[in-house]
Formats: sequence, C-alpha cells, structure tokens
Amino acid sequence: MRNGSDFMAVIAPLPAAAMVRAMTGKTVFADRDAIDAAIEETAEFAPKFDADGLIPVAVTEAGTGQFLMLAYMNAETLSKTIETGEAWYWSRSRQKLWRKGETSGNMQQVREIRTDCDQDAIELVVDQTGPACHTHRQSCFYRSVVKDQDGVALKFRK
Repeated sequence: MRNGSDFMAVIAPLPAAAMVRAMTGKTVFADRDAIDAAIEETAEFAPKFDADGLIPVAVTEAGTGQFLMLAYMNAETLSKTIETGEAWYWSRSRQKLWRKGETSGNMQQVREIRTDCDQDAIELVVDQTGPACHTHRQSCFYRSVVKDQDGVALKFRK
C-alpha cells in the first residue's frame, strides 16, 4: 500500500491529457475515439461516463480492503479528486458536488485511483476517517439479502 504522500506518484504516470488544467478548473481526459489500441490495453486514461455524465465509483478502505460505499462521479468531481487527493462525488439526489466528509468530518484521503478494464467504473482506495456511511456505520453495506420463508429479507451484519 502507498501512503498518502505517495498519492501523486500514482497519478503522475497518467498522460498529460488526463491531468487537471489548474487555470480553468477543467480536466481533459484522453479522447476515447482517438485511442488506437483496445481500451483494455491502453495506458491512456479515458473514463467512459454514462448518458448522464456519471461513472460509478466503488470505494474501499486501504488498510483492510473493506468495501465502504458506492457513489458516482462526473468529470469535474473526478478532476477534483485527482487534483486534491480527497474524494469528491456527484450527489444524484441533491444534484450537486460534494466532498466526502465536508459536513461530517468523515473524510476520505485517496491513496489510489483504479479503473476497470473498459474504464466505465472507478475504484477509490482510501484512508477513511470515521464511518463511511451517513448512518454512522463503517460501511454502507451493513445488511445482507437472505432467503426466508416469505421470500427475501435483510439481515443486519455485525
């Protein structure tokens, strides 16, 4: 695992087109259509945002590998995350940017940003301060779906 000070070392190998343009506050990612190689084999960062301009983000704890939460980013929040080393997301319910922990103090310091094979999902590996869930639980995934006599139910995990 990398320590927080190594965060930029993880980002540095990305092509210049993927870096934040500090003067404009915008990020220019590689153009997916201009990449000659198969997206699964390229070293260029060209995230694929959905029709709403979002990409799903799985968040895991650096020290334990625990799955903490699922959120969404747009190009701006992904850029801010790269620029600051802190997790920024797009709130679909509030329709606004939010920095994880801005009101609760339960921050996420990003250690590594990963993308899947076709670059349509992101994983953030973070150092989580306090609980990740708004319910004050360590993970948002604190219930399991179980079969019972009536079909299915939720079982609270310890």
